[in-house]
Amino acid sequence: MKNFVVKTIANAAALAVAIWLVKDITLTGDNTGKKALTLILVALVFGVVNFVVKPVGKLLSFPLFILTLGLITLVINALMLLLTSWLADELDLSFHVEGFWTAVLGALIISIVSWAMHIVLPDDKD
Repeated sequence: MKNFVVKTIANAAALAVAIWLVKDITLTGDNTGKKALTLILVALVFGVVNFVVKPVGKLLSFPLFILTLGLITLVINALMLLLTSWLADELDLSFHVEGFWTAVLGALIISIVSWAMHIVLPDDKD
């Protein structure tokens, strides 16, 4: 359970940084509390998408992973971010990613921040 909470907090922080840095990734809300709740819910959706869909995408793109020396992972992460944006829209969450290249930049930022957050935050291995 602790690991789930840590991953959700890391995802929320990474998404917040991406929203802050990239103008075409938006999170809207009436007040700060609503924005924070929406960010946590989007982080949960992002976590579920990464848990369920991403392994399938990685398995299917394994030949491209070898061919591109791993750079296809960035494209997969961008597609996961776009899928999260679509699901957030379906769930009436105020989160949107505008376009593929915005998603690629957002995925790069999210990957770097998530990596840093997982180093800083404790997990079940401690």
